[in-house]
Amino acid sequence: MNQSPQPIEVQKYLSGMDYPTTKDQIVEHAREHDAPQEVVEALENMPEQEYDGPNRVSQAVSRS
Repeated sequence: MNQSPQPIEVQKYLSGMDYPTTKDQIVEHAREHDAPQEVVEALENMPEQEYDGPNRVSQAVSRS
């Protein structure tokens, strides 16, 4: 099953995240909040850049 997780599922594990932030910080935050492997993998597949808010993260996850 190679389906991207739903944006609402991703955001659940990014609650409390401070923006702007990097991809690595987003992945680390999700892991610390016990995100399932499919969410972590989707975040790891995002482009290496700075993200200015949860909408940008959702856009990047849906494109990867």
